[in-house]
Amino acid sequence: MKLRFAAMTLAAAAAILPAAAPAQGSGALTRIEVPFAAGGARELLARTFYQELGQELGETVIIENRPGAGGAIGTAYVAHAEPDGKTLLMAASSHFVTAAMGMKPAYDPVREFAPVANIGTQNYVLMINARLPARDVKEFVAYARKHPGELNYGSAGVGSSTHLAMAYFTTVAGIEMLHVPYKSTQEAANDVVAGRLQAVIVPNAGVGAYAQDARLRLIGVTSKKRSALLPSVPTIAESGLPGYVFESWFGLLAPAATPKDVVARINAATNKILASPAIKERLATQGVLPDPQSVEGFTRIFLADRDLMAKVVKDSGISKE
Repeated sequence: MKLRFAAMTLAAAAAILPAAAPAQGSGALTRIEVPFAAGGARELLARTFYQELGQELGETVIIENRPGAGGAIGTAYVAHAEPDGKTLLMAASSHFVTAAMGMKPAYDPVREFAPVANIGTQNYVLMINARLPARDVKEFVAYARKHPGELNYGSAGVGSSTHLAMAYFTTVAGIEMLHVPYKSTQEAANDVVAGRLQAVIVPNAGVGAYAQDARLRLIGVTSKKRSALLPSVPTIAESGLPGYVFESWFGLLAPAATPKDVVARINAATNKILASPAIKERLATQGVLPDPQSVEGFTRIFLADRDLMAKVVKDSGISKE
């Protein structure tokens, strides 16, 4: 089963990305709301194109972080914003998870949003602490089966993409591990390095700072094929867990009542900048494959993931904990 999900810190990419200063335009202000803490994947992804988007729209575009409740606070803020196209959500596949877990957020993830523009897709990497007597996925699963409930893993929070990726992994592998939620995947990854956690799944481009760390082992990527960023790391499916594939989409959403012509204008501007070689290069550095879509095409992706998220949450037994 192919999964589309999202989201973590990509500090290695920051050096090539524009600083988070306003993208200058005509004086009109558009906000891209990131519903997670500063330094995470969605913020860095927004930085790859927000200046060019502002130039294309002829407006000033800024990025705002509004974290809390696994992304629900920032997401609710956009849902209830003025539907004028000036407040956008930097969203990912995990957009549907809060509701799928029965947490009743202060918004409807479908009815209160208008899909605007698809940015691209991303995959992830499973990292484990090198103290474990496991050098690949097969050995890691075997060890976890012999020690049910004794191992733990971190994530960017309950319902985050890094939580979903690992919860799905434990379900497919038939192993029991304790989930420890953090405010960001970077914090969780740092605790795997320190040995306080045994495992974490992170976006592939986020492992640059850890790839040569002897305290870690990168044992599998979540995509169907090996990542161009980490060609020596096998897929999880080929290295011991057939059928496991986990990928993400990233995209822009607006409040549901945003006029169609406004949505179409932002979609066209976004698709135009996604065709830029410079933007493609920045996205590639983050492990994101550009995937421009029409509004209708992105809406189909958006609605398909609604049903998929409900299934994954149910099958994985994820709850609001």
